[in-house]
Formats: sequence, structure tokens, C-alpha cells
Amino acid sequence: MLRIGTACGSGLGSSFMVQMNIEQILNELGVDQSQVEVEHYDMGSVSPDSADVWFVAADLAEAASHLGDVRILNSIIDMDELKEKVTALAEEKGLI
Repeated sequence: MLRIGTACGSGLGSSFMVQMNIEQILNELGVDQSQVEVEHYDMGSVSPDSADVWFVAADLAEAASHLGDVRILNSIIDMDELKEKVTALAEEKGLI
């Protein structure tokens, strides 16, 4: 199972929004939901083993650099950018 984490400063609004948008995109791509788990976190409580791949806003790139596979979002509200990066991830991991 691929574990995707989203993180923001407080772990509430923006990371939860990105989580929901990722889940919607994965659904649109036809990814089997049993193959992927998406969770949201706050930067203060994340660890590299919390998820396999992370999506964070550009302003948190440096703070998230210790997490391993981090995908930087220039805009957390740009659905086209998110869809492009989630689609690339799904292809890379053999989910679609």
C-alpha cells in the first residue's frame, strides 16, 4: 500500500483540503482505493515513516526536506498542478 501524507503548519485546513483533493484525483484516475492511503498532518508531528510520499506547499519545502520523497506544490489550491503531480506519482508507482 502506498501511503501519501500531506502536511501544513497546523495540520488542519490546508493539509486536509489537499488530502481530499488527492483522494478525488486518485478516484478520477481509477486508482484502487485499497492500494493508497492518504492522511494529513501538521509539520510538528510528522516523521519520515508516517508516509511514503509527501505533498507540501512550497513554503514548507525546507521544513519537510527530512521526510524523504517530498513533492512540492507551488500552489495548494491549483487543482491542475496537483492533478499533474498525483498522476505522475500514480504512474511512477504503477497504480494506473
